[in-house]
Amino acid sequence: MTAVALIGCDGAGKTTIAEMLVSRRPFPARYVYMGVNAASSNISLPTTRLVYEMKVRKVRRERRQAGKDVEAPVSLHGLEYRTDSRGRFWAGARLLNRLAEESLRLLVSIWYQLRGYVVIYDRHFLFDYWTNSKADRLSDRIHEWFLERVYPEPDLVLFLDAPPETLFARKPEVPVSYLEARRDAYLRRGGSIDRFETVDATQPLDTVYHDVVSRVAVLLDDVDGRGSIERLPHERLNEDGRTR
Repeated sequence: MTAVALIGCDGAGKTTIAEMLVSRRPFPARYVYMGVNAASSNISLPTTRLVYEMKVRKVRRERRQAGKDVEAPVSLHGLEYRTDSRGRFWAGARLLNRLAEESLRLLVSIWYQLRGYVVIYDRHFLFDYWTNSKADRLSDRIHEWFLERVYPEPDLVLFLDAPPETLFARKPEVPVSYLEARRDAYLRRGGSIDRFETVDATQPLDTVYHDVVSRVAVLLDDVDGRGSIERLPHERLNEDGRTR
């Protein structure tokens, strides 16, 4: 059973690399989005989708009241961690939904792994919530405890790293200062993970892909000692980890 998490700031190429791993099949793989954006999730609870749609409608209503374009695409980036005035009831309900959502995705991941697939996580809750939440509320502290003590770590975490200015040029959705803070937080959090490795995401896309493949190959070889990637007949690896 093997799970690999691709983490990094916006613009690092996590989703692109994850999709390449699944489509090119250097090893049998399945994709699971492990972030907080319901719009990007390939697996989620109906309640999570409902809450997301309610947030989108709220943003559009606020736009309409402000005389702005209500048809423009809605991005909730960063809204998940905004301080608000939720009471205890809604904070508790949100906590329960978070725990259920995270458990659902974990169960799907385990099912894939039991069937012999390497599960590729796009983002991971252990990093996304830890780097954003200040754990001011009791519900946040309970959630943090759950992720730290109950939720299993991936077998390998690959941090796709690049300077904040480079990431902003690729995807100018959040300020450079935010990207800098996130990068520092990822690196601090990575210090507590058993197998945390940094990948240079400034390299050409194919180079980053081959770098990731080679690192997963090492992991699989360590896990089962049989060179799992080499067992695939249609795409094998050279000694340097590149496919041929």
